[in-house]
Amino acid sequence: MKDCITLAHGSGGKAYRELVERVFAPAFQNEYLAPLTDAAVCPGSGRIALTTDGYVVTPLFFPGGDIGRLAVSGTVNDLAVSGAIPRYLTVGMVLETGLPVETLQRVVRSMADTAAEAGVQIVTGDTKVVEAGGCSGIYLTTAGVGLFPEGMEIPPQRPEAGDAIVTSGRIGSHGMAVMAARHSLAFDPAIESDVRPMARAVRAVLDAGCIVRAMRDPTRGGVAGTLSEWAGTRLDITLEEEALPVRADVRDACAILGIDPLYVANEGVVLFSLPAKDAERAVAALRTQTGCEQAAVIGRVSDGRGSVFAKTRIGTFRRILPPSGEQLPRIC
Repeated sequence: MKDCITLAHGSGGKAYRELVERVFAPAFQNEYLAPLTDAAVCPGSGRIALTTDGYVVTPLFFPGGDIGRLAVSGTVNDLAVSGAIPRYLTVGMVLETGLPVETLQRVVRSMADTAAEAGVQIVTGDTKVVEAGGCSGIYLTTAGVGLFPEGMEIPPQRPEAGDAIVTSGRIGSHGMAVMAARHSLAFDPAIESDVRPMARAVRAVLDAGCIVRAMRDPTRGGVAGTLSEWAGTRLDITLEEEALPVRADVRDACAILGIDPLYVANEGVVLFSLPAKDAERAVAALRTQTGCEQAAVIGRVSDGRGSVFAKTRIGTFRRILPPSGEQLPRIC
């Protein structure tokens, strides 16, 4: 690992993983942190899940969303993919001197609307103000608590050979929307983020009786990052490139810019690894949910050596490497 922090440490790839495993995990080690999943499963009156995240995206507003909707959705989704039902959120705000009150009100309204959409409550928070130039307008930190239904079997977050990989919808929209907005790329119409809370979609799959081995919202590092982590050192994952749902405008923008959609961040997508026999049932359950109409089976899991491949449209295979370095500008 490098001797100093670089932008790559926030990108969700190898450098980020090394930082977690060599710095944070040893310092904060406990049985709840050890699985390194998106939300910690903690004891209490019943079982709870607890997660926290920070949001420093620029611009504050982008087609399809804003930093407030992003903060609530991201925290809700981290709870949802642990298997918990999201219930309560906290929010800490760092505000820059000179920020218009109207801008703050827009963000706060967006957070309230998204919380109502997700069925959660924002129950406490904190605000700090820094000098001009101290942040990019607003930085947000959210924490969330979710509850596990009594008797529920918590997903082990370990795919198994023979599993199918399912995506809840089209990939790559959020990262490309933020990138285009930040750099004033004149796509017409503008690419829109799909940022949304996904708890109801996750619950639809679980309520359909599907056995879920693992689920994750593929944010930083994109689908490639999540699948590389799932493959580990004992599994291979093979994607069907033709089955990958990508919006036409996102696919075209990626082609123009030389970006692989598999590495682009998502904020309204969940990946599932589940027994092949449950795959179509999961897809059917997802397609009843808003934003999941393009849910699809996109790959399979087999015994192997920790590799991810994509079968191309002409029948050849290309290796999907783990993300490394700064893939895209900051998207959360």
